[in-house]
Amino acid sequence: MASVLNVSAYLFTRIDDPAAVRDALRERAVEAELRGTILLAEEGINLFLAGPADPVRAFLDELRTDERFAALETKDSWSDAVPLGKLLVKVKREIIRMDRPEVRPQDGRAPAVSPDTLRRWLDRGTDDAGREVVLVDTRNAFEVDYGTFSGAKDWRIERFTQFPDAASSHRDELAGKTVVSFCTGGIRCEKAALYLRDEGLDAYQLDGGILGWFAAHGDAHWDGDCFVFDEREALDAGLAPRAGA
Repeated sequence: MASVLNVSAYLFTRIDDPAAVRDALRERAVEAELRGTILLAEEGINLFLAGPADPVRAFLDELRTDERFAALETKDSWSDAVPLGKLLVKVKREIIRMDRPEVRPQDGRAPAVSPDTLRRWLDRGTDDAGREVVLVDTRNAFEVDYGTFSGAKDWRIERFTQFPDAASSHRDELAGKTVVSFCTGGIRCEKAALYLRDEGLDAYQLDGGILGWFAAHGDAHWDGDCFVFDEREALDAGLAPRAGA
């Protein structure tokens, strides 16, 4: 069995002192000999960490003792080797850059649909009210090329900061429908859903993102793999590195 636990997680939560949090988390992660990236901003935390299971879980347990991070949930996968070369702990303006300061998920997240609810909708062909469901892929074009939901909208963006303009230009084709945005782990589609709702659309985010979908429903309604930003390159629907990676 693979021995390295890989965890990805994010949480939009107000952090008034991200620099102080950075120093404390870096010290703890170094002591635990973890590798990966932790990003902090006034809007929250975004992390990907890898290492033996016990130190990773102990780090997360201690992190959650801070009430700001108590609700942090992880997406877990396993590998034979640590897929990251070093540890980086940084303070950023945003934990996922959108350049739209009016979009503030730390003040309240967009409505979400669970993988089970979305599976029911996709199996049926409509949502529970009988409306057409449109899936919107919020990832970069090269990520989409590895795999995506069957029939999902792909606007060929090159970076997430382009998403708002792309969404605005395609607004009319989404109007009157139930829109579900998705991304790898949830962080981009959470901001995206808020932006879409500000545009007057009935938009939701896929709770847990693609990785959460894989954990719940495997490759149902999915074509291909899921790109990940580490040495594994992509995961298949069983959350294992794709063949040949």
